[in-house]
Amino acid sequence: MENQMSWRMEGYVDWRGKAAVTTKHGGMRAAVFVLVVEVLENLAYLANASNLVLYLTQYMHLTPSESANSVTNFMGTAFLLALLGGFLSDAFLTAYNIYLISAILEFLGLVILTMQAQSSSLQPPKCDPKREEIPCQQVNGAKAALLFSGLYLVALGVGGIKGSLPAHGAEQFDENTPRGRKERSTFFNYFVFSLAAGSLIAVTLVVWIEDNKGWQWGFGISTLTILLSIPMFLAGSTFYRNKIPLGSPLTTICKVLIASLLNYSSNAIASMATSPSCKGELGGVGSIKMDTNSPESPSQSLKFLNRAAANREGKLKCSVQQVEEVKIVMKVLPIFGCTIILNCCLAQLSTFSVQQAATMNTNLGSLKLPPASLPVFPVVFIMILAPLYDHVIIPLARKVTKSEMGISHLQRIGTGLILSIIAMAAAALVETKRRRVASDSQLLDSETTPLPITFLWIAFQYLLLGSADLFTLAGLLEFFFTEAPFSMRSLATSLSFASLAMGYYLSTLIVSLVNGVTGHEPWLSGTNLNHYQLHRFYWLMCALSGLNFLHYLFWATKYKYRSPHNTSA
Repeated sequence: MENQMSWRMEGYVDWRGKAAVTTKHGGMRAAVFVLVVEVLENLAYLANASNLVLYLTQYMHLTPSESANSVTNFMGTAFLLALLGGFLSDAFLTAYNIYLISAILEFLGLVILTMQAQSSSLQPPKCDPKREEIPCQQVNGAKAALLFSGLYLVALGVGGIKGSLPAHGAEQFDENTPRGRKERSTFFNYFVFSLAAGSLIAVTLVVWIEDNKGWQWGFGISTLTILLSIPMFLAGSTFYRNKIPLGSPLTTICKVLIASLLNYSSNAIASMATSPSCKGELGGVGSIKMDTNSPESPSQSLKFLNRAAANREGKLKCSVQQVEEVKIVMKVLPIFGCTIILNCCLAQLSTFSVQQAATMNTNLGSLKLPPASLPVFPVVFIMILAPLYDHVIIPLARKVTKSEMGISHLQRIGTGLILSIIAMAAAALVETKRRRVASDSQLLDSETTPLPITFLWIAFQYLLLGSADLFTLAGLLEFFFTEAPFSMRSLATSLSFASLAMGYYLSTLIVSLVNGVTGHEPWLSGTNLNHYQLHRFYWLMCALSGLNFLHYLFWATKYKYRSPHNTSA
């Protein structure tokens, strides 16, 4: 009987709600289903997101800057909603259930977009920019409502998936063994690989279909793909181990913060809460996983929170373990904040970079490539680098550093931040060259004639920012999951995508601020991209990225990792 209990995984159940066991559930076998599903999910999402700016400009007749802001707002909302998906996974429903609900929501949103792209009566009247007698009318009224309801239903589904699927995959590994921790690190690398694999199909095949066969086909393929991901995910049900929701992690965070404020008047910390009833409490609500090694006194970092554990009559009191959990969250937030500027740079790949490429010669030999296929360069590079990193670079680093991680999470994130600085400098130089070619060719005022310069010049910024994304995203996912308390892992992992959201929103804000500050001749305004001062905008992003890296160094050098064996504090 005792041996049978040792097989059970405390805090985990199978798809039927019964206790998960090590011999049947979890491991790489279960995680493979998650990786395949991520290929399909990211294909469905990015097939439209990467080319959406052109759809909004050419078919919905928005200006370039309006289209760029609409895309960044859409993508920002999708990634910000990952926090909701992560919160619900930790608090009320399993990540397994959140994925299924979110996939259905994304499917419904794509059905709406497919219907609008198919029916001309649901689109604004067609126009010809070359003929003034046929003015272009922006999408408005019920048609605009249909467009944005479809987009933001997709955003809700994408957010739920991004907030639940990475953590669900990572939960399949036993972190109490070196093998389990190494396999989990491998999973995160291949999760980014899966993102890239879905992206590769999206920005090549699906984007070509959208540009040559019609957007209804592109949206239709995305609809079919996300629908296919549901039975694929369900096929792994018998192998998954699902973490039991432990109640709202936000409740714990709010409780500790409020208790520390209520006890602020105390000059000394009274005796700490060490009674068995709260010593092992995790998550505060619906707690299941008990920690017999709970700390008996709070640590000396972030001392102001220690007041929450003061044993004082008539005041709200928290366990020491709850206080330490909140401290962990507080410590990772500065690292989260330092990645937002990087993601603001990444936002340009879906907006201005696509529009730049659209003004250039997109022929590759006898093949004419759509501008939105430019991400193929960093995507292929990521697909090569991800397995190389996992199977060659990391083993060599482990031998050199004599550490289990080889290259730390924060070092990976820092590498990505450095690459983003170089990328924006390259983007500024390439844009300067593009404008010079337009001027020399007397095509500055032309909105339709391709410039005599290959769009491959834009590939430099895609390649550098794609590499930055590989290092930073994989590092962030593993960093947040590893460092987070057991009861907050889905929510913490979703911070990686929330950082993307903040980056897209910040991009929208910076574009608006730049146009406001630059006066009567805004840098980023009008319908002709050749009249934009885009190179100056890129130099501004380069400078902000440099300052951000210095900010990151300050916090990264102060951060102390948790013990890899400590899974509950």
